[in-house]
Amino acid sequence: MGSSPSAPPPSAAFVAAFCERAGAARTLPFADFMALALYHPAVGYYRRDRPRVGYGPGTDFYTASTSGPLFGELVAAAAAKLLRDAGRDPARHTFVEIGAESPGGILEAVTHPFAAAQTVRVGDSAALNGPCVVFSNELFDAQPCRRTEFRGGQWREWGVRWDGTAFTEVLLDGAIEPPAGAAGPFPEGYRLDRPDAATDLARNLAAQPWTGLFLAFDYGKTLAQLTTETPAGTVRAYFRHTQSNAVLDQPGDQDLTCHVCWDWLSAALKAAGFGEPRLDSQEAFLIRQAGELIAAVSRNEASRLSQRKLALMQLLHPGHLGQKFQVLHAVR
Repeated sequence: MGSSPSAPPPSAAFVAAFCERAGAARTLPFADFMALALYHPAVGYYRRDRPRVGYGPGTDFYTASTSGPLFGELVAAAAAKLLRDAGRDPARHTFVEIGAESPGGILEAVTHPFAAAQTVRVGDSAALNGPCVVFSNELFDAQPCRRTEFRGGQWREWGVRWDGTAFTEVLLDGAIEPPAGAAGPFPEGYRLDRPDAATDLARNLAAQPWTGLFLAFDYGKTLAQLTTETPAGTVRAYFRHTQSNAVLDQPGDQDLTCHVCWDWLSAALKAAGFGEPRLDSQEAFLIRQAGELIAAVSRNEASRLSQRKLALMQLLHPGHLGQKFQVLHAVR
């Protein structure tokens, strides 16, 4: 796999950053290429000061937060209920949004029951302490992943090489460790995009001295699904609201994502002292945990096709975001 023939050439600034990191071999593991493409301080996709989310010109994707303040209202109601169910007072907790796309986050225009609300920009480190709700929306899928393939009875890792005119995919030398917890046998040529950085991020967040609710909205699969149902891997590119497999094209100018492994994230939380994590579809989670607010919105908007009614349909409908996204939550 290489750059698409019709794709514009990568920027000179990104090529320079890649070659500086890669050295004389001009080759990096795919995870390092993805980290540069997303988070390099000068040319990384998430470090560039431009709109990414929404429906306006130049945007590449939309998320639940695009639906307006209703998403924040539902999340606040759900988080408060989960805390109360665990015997905690929401008013003693700080709501911390990790990977916020806007300075004010999803609670910017929302009346909420928490002591305070804070935001941490995607890619920045968070300092967590005391009672918190640690919330994220499409944070973990935006972490670099390792591209691996089962060949000749062993796992190998894919890298990316700059050949002087384009980026190409190359198989790196040597065998690597099998995926943690996965049971073989594996078909020859099976690809597994391992979301190791997402797991490390969950581990690092959980290791900090805070208590309360971990709440992550994202898309992912179980380890069993990742090792049996996605033989071509799960890394995808998003550019101008179009999904593609051209993940080497336009580095720094397009979004790259990888499905998270819910088993690995759950294990990281449990190892840090959280109770048994629960995984729900977004639809099921919001109905269970924010059902009273949903019922109120439905009653109030029953006679008209308002923006709030449309937003609710987008967030809950299985054909929109309701089943595409899942929610992992746990309390410590």
